[in-house]
Amino acid sequence: MGKTVLITGITGFVGSHLAHRLLDLGFQVFGLYRRRADGSRPRRLTELGIYGEVNLLEADVTNLISLLSSLDKCNPDLIFHLAAHSFVQTSFRFPLEVFDVNCLGTQNLLEAVRLKSLSCKIVFAGSSEEYGLQISSEKHFKLALKRYHVVSPEPDRIPELPINENNPLRPMSPYAISKVYGDFLMRNYYHAYGLNTIVSRAFNHEGSGRGQQFVTSSVVRQCVSLKMGEASAIFVGNVNMFRDWSHVDDIVNGYILLGEKGIPGDVYVQGSMRTNSVLSYVLLTLEHLGYQIERIRTPRGSKIVNNPVEVVSDSRYGVKFERTKIDNLLLDGELEYELGDRGLIIDTNKGRVRVLFDKEKFRPTDVPILLSDTKKIQRIGYKVTKSLQDIIRDQVNYYLNPENRFDVRRSI
Repeated sequence: MGKTVLITGITGFVGSHLAHRLLDLGFQVFGLYRRRADGSRPRRLTELGIYGEVNLLEADVTNLISLLSSLDKCNPDLIFHLAAHSFVQTSFRFPLEVFDVNCLGTQNLLEAVRLKSLSCKIVFAGSSEEYGLQISSEKHFKLALKRYHVVSPEPDRIPELPINENNPLRPMSPYAISKVYGDFLMRNYYHAYGLNTIVSRAFNHEGSGRGQQFVTSSVVRQCVSLKMGEASAIFVGNVNMFRDWSHVDDIVNGYILLGEKGIPGDVYVQGSMRTNSVLSYVLLTLEHLGYQIERIRTPRGSKIVNNPVEVVSDSRYGVKFERTKIDNLLLDGELEYELGDRGLIIDTNKGRVRVLFDKEKFRPTDVPILLSDTKKIQRIGYKVTKSLQDIIRDQVNYYLNPENRFDVRRSI
């Protein structure tokens, strides 16, 4: 592929890491950004030390004219379309704004490329959230039918894990629906107009600088604050959720690989091929901070689990990956923590740690489990190089800097 790259959403978490990697590889990097009212520099580009190395173009994806002008200025060989409102919880509160940016913005970008008759590749940052409700067992299917009355399309295999490119899409949030829109739109412009579009459906990716509103950053920041004596408890939402967490560096390398070897018109899943619970993320973060986890229980003394972070690494859903004892209990349906439990008590070598369930952090509808099947992108060279512990380590190191713990702007 050519050496001139345009990144929409370059000032975001992933966009900044992608820009950093592309610069290391010798690319000329352009990026779209919206100027801040206070005139401050984009924070993440500055933190990574690349603010002066990227070419920033002031533009708004919801404005077609600004996109046409930006394409004139950079004439890219490759576009990574990352610009989006990406926080699921916010999409329930402000769906119109989310659809404006995520749907209209994607439409505008494709129209701008079409109108300019550019032959560049376009890699679209889709999301695992597009898959939404994926059935993990017969019991889960019955519970889903009881709660939602219908599961459409009906599963043709149970379990539906791990998730590959052919799994049904059952989006469960305005954000997820907006990504399905962009996903289909990208492929429509390939078929209708011959644009060289490629869809990446990346599963959750985390690391240093992830916004504080995302669950992993919220968990790690609070755990570090607890260790530093700045907090007396950890506030979380649904700890039963399972996610396929990758390190942002692995996902960024996957995007670049798709730009080089991805087939236009096609879809590729990116992920780690492991799944762990939010509760495990809390426990493993505390363990990384020097807490020896002895047991967990509810404030009423029920649902007791001894040695909850004991490592298990056998196969589940046909995939071998490392997880915890508590993960297995949750996956087997032997244990579930509910809002009515109010929280958890974690007994450690340093005393009790209180985890409180925050009703405001629970979503109207939630995706219970995500686990990727990345065999397709592996065939063109994709590799997972970072472990869950690597992700937690980098996030802990980030929040050990007190400026990052206390700067509320870092949730933006």
